[in-house]
Amino acid sequence: MAGIGNTSVSSVESGEQKNYTVPMVVLTCLFFMWGVIACMNDILIPYLKKIFELSRAESMLVQMSFFSAYFTGSLIYFLISSRKGDPIEKIGYKNGILIGLTVAAIGCALFYPAAQLKLYSFFLVALFILGLGLTMLQIASNPYVAILGPAKTASSRLNLSQGFNSLGTTLAPIVGGYFVFHYFATWGQPLLNQIGEPITTDAGLPMTVWGVQLPYLIFALIFILLGVLVYFTKLPVFKSGETIEKGAGALKFRHLTLGMVAIFMYVGGEVSIGSLLINYIHELIGLPEMEAKSFLAFYWGGLMIGRFLGAISLGETTNETKKLLMMVGTAIASYLVIYFAVFIESDYTFPFSRIAPFSIFIVLNLIAFRMGRSNAARTLLVFSIMIIILLGVTIMTDGNIAMWCVLSIGLFNSIMWSNIFTLAIKDLGKYTSQGSSLLIMSILGGALIPFIQAAFADEFGGYHYSFFIPMICYVYLAYYGLSGHKVGQWGDSK
Repeated sequence: MAGIGNTSVSSVESGEQKNYTVPMVVLTCLFFMWGVIACMNDILIPYLKKIFELSRAESMLVQMSFFSAYFTGSLIYFLISSRKGDPIEKIGYKNGILIGLTVAAIGCALFYPAAQLKLYSFFLVALFILGLGLTMLQIASNPYVAILGPAKTASSRLNLSQGFNSLGTTLAPIVGGYFVFHYFATWGQPLLNQIGEPITTDAGLPMTVWGVQLPYLIFALIFILLGVLVYFTKLPVFKSGETIEKGAGALKFRHLTLGMVAIFMYVGGEVSIGSLLINYIHELIGLPEMEAKSFLAFYWGGLMIGRFLGAISLGETTNETKKLLMMVGTAIASYLVIYFAVFIESDYTFPFSRIAPFSIFIVLNLIAFRMGRSNAARTLLVFSIMIIILLGVTIMTDGNIAMWCVLSIGLFNSIMWSNIFTLAIKDLGKYTSQGSSLLIMSILGGALIPFIQAAFADEFGGYHYSFFIPMICYVYLAYYGLSGHKVGQWGDSK
């Protein structure tokens, strides 16, 4: 998923040019890490579904717990900032990041007792706490990246950091799936179902509590080490000159309110599709988890490819030929990175021919960027229409065609967060900070839409026809790109 935060913060700097390379490297590591941990939910869902013998809807409580924490944390932050002033402004970005890392580490550590006690509710509590930590981490980190340098290159820095966030979401299914379903799955005593039989993966491997305990203990340790790194890194101090408005005056802006719905729909659609892909691929073509999670890397990897392409497409380069060559080269390089990661993880047994169809969709993505003409609203419209078509083909077909259509949606999800966010806060003036907080709350879509789709999948007896739920989300996004983004207040005559 894309980073969240208030990008409106301004800095107070002296006139000289400063070098922010070290802080940018540290923050990029944070973006990468929360990309990994967020995408691990897609690995956790099939694991917990088997362990606790959950329905499709019950398994989606994982995402509901995780993303409702974003809503809860953002709501608390908004209420405090609207009454007392911006908390980050008072405690500083560095302390905000340290608080987020600490809470995230606690959430990861709680997976150990949750697995030991074999309580699904405990897992959900641990995920909620982890989500609270990441909320604070992202609220502090995103605006900090934006102000680490000239304002005119802020979008470039955010796109770069979010590109590495997507690298984390790309590698998580590969590395995390290997640890959960293969390497650590052989440690300790196998788990037993209600009738005393060993619980196994689709490939017949045993499943143990260590399969989930050790990976999350490792994540807890990584968050602690990152906290130590941040603590001892000299990070520049910035202060905002923006006035924090009281009340909810930002809601009078039509494009912001509709943008909140757009963020809800986008995050909900993206997370819902990613959350069920492993189980859907197994249902569709019979692949076990270990193979299916390798294909999941192309869904999240598509976001990485699309974001890097978006950074080039929306960048300062005016030479169209040079821009196109850079985009093609970046797409090929990113594609190969994803493939070789999967190839190495599979013990060099994953032939390129299995993922060759993805090349077709990368070409379509490049064409869609050209159709967008470097315009945020137009690109959002074009990409939304492409996803609606892909979901339609998924529902109407079967087998590999349906699988690759749904996997390629990641390519077209890539620029949606940044485009929606930018359009929604345009011309808010003194309400920009408040509007940003309201948009953050709309990430609640990641908690609700996956549950709704899974509930329909239970009714249909499979995931296939439930894809009409995210299709509704993207129909709304097409509307927002077409006209919903237009700046104005409720009641304006235009």
